[in-house]
Amino acid sequence: MAALELCNVRKSYPGSANETLKDIDLKIEDGEFLILVGPSGCGKSTLMNCIAGLEDISGGEIRVDGADISSASPKDRDIAMVFQSYALYPTMTVQENIAFGLKMRKIPAAKIEEEVSRVAKLLQIEHLLGRKPSQLSGGQQQRVAMGRALARRPKIYLFDEPLSNLDAKLRVEMRTEIKLMHQRLKTTTVYVTHDQIEAMTLGDKVAVMKDGIVQQFGTPKEIYNNPANLFVASFIGSPPMNFIPLRLNKQGSTWRAVLDSGQDRCELPLQLAEGESLEGREVILGIRPEQISLGTEGGLPALRAEVQVVEPTGPDTMVFVELNQTKVCVRLAPDSAPAPGVSLNLQFEPDKVLLFDAKTGERLGVVRNNGSTGQNGTVTRLMAR
Repeated sequence: MAALELCNVRKSYPGSANETLKDIDLKIEDGEFLILVGPSGCGKSTLMNCIAGLEDISGGEIRVDGADISSASPKDRDIAMVFQSYALYPTMTVQENIAFGLKMRKIPAAKIEEEVSRVAKLLQIEHLLGRKPSQLSGGQQQRVAMGRALARRPKIYLFDEPLSNLDAKLRVEMRTEIKLMHQRLKTTTVYVTHDQIEAMTLGDKVAVMKDGIVQQFGTPKEIYNNPANLFVASFIGSPPMNFIPLRLNKQGSTWRAVLDSGQDRCELPLQLAEGESLEGREVILGIRPEQISLGTEGGLPALRAEVQVVEPTGPDTMVFVELNQTKVCVRLAPDSAPAPGVSLNLQFEPDKVLLFDAKTGERLGVVRNNGSTGQNGTVTRLMAR
């Protein structure tokens, strides 16, 4: 196992005016599971290839246990990678595929047989060892690709969207298998995905990327509860966070967020960070569907709103209303679901309300650490009083 550190890593291609990776600065502790998540084209797979040594970096350093490996060849980095396409040798059996890397490293035959047996048992593919890839399902091929990486016992595992070719049910099953495998082996792992559900369920740490920049780095809980900007808030969470354009009132030194359903309205008094003002700003309020509840108790701000659409999902029911002429999702238990046209009393959890600048996308009302709410910054949520 090993700690992995990316120090101001940059990547640009000849002839391109823009850098693909821009000052990536991350540290993953020994045994941690890091998720690189973001939309297609954000640079996450390029960063993975740079860690593996498949692509050269243009600047910065990649360190493993403090040693700079930026110029080392892929075979000397002691890193195993599982590709999106699995990259299995079609003419080889499962056993031969798993053993191939060990043979190239001239491991004794007895040790190879022992390692193949170990990973086959771990991944429950012992009965598949004599088959070829064409005789395997997608999930079985994925396990073989994992087995080939596991047999090497590397310092670091890299997974490049390994579940993207599987159907929805199998993705869930294999996600659990990967998490169980990491819990058993405790090997430092970097996992690339565009699926924010995988990001939330698998990772110890998550780095959210956009346009070659790490927008935020932290635990899944930190990123879900305290997104640094509008992009992170919109990308993480299913169903996504509600974003409501605001009308603001000011009474003395207190700013109030006005919510209007067309039949009722309420005001949320807002407390900003010291020295921050909303004067002249276009502001968006963010709140997650499960943070809006039914009722009028507890002294929480509340208003009545008419149900527009109801979407049952099984364990939850999504109810849509209109606030400030914007569709807003409310997450309810199935037995609480009303019919369209019914009016509900909606309450807002004040300590969960977030504000964003509509033009820049940055969080408002936050205390900044080292002048940043980006990849190395922490945020303290805005409070409604």
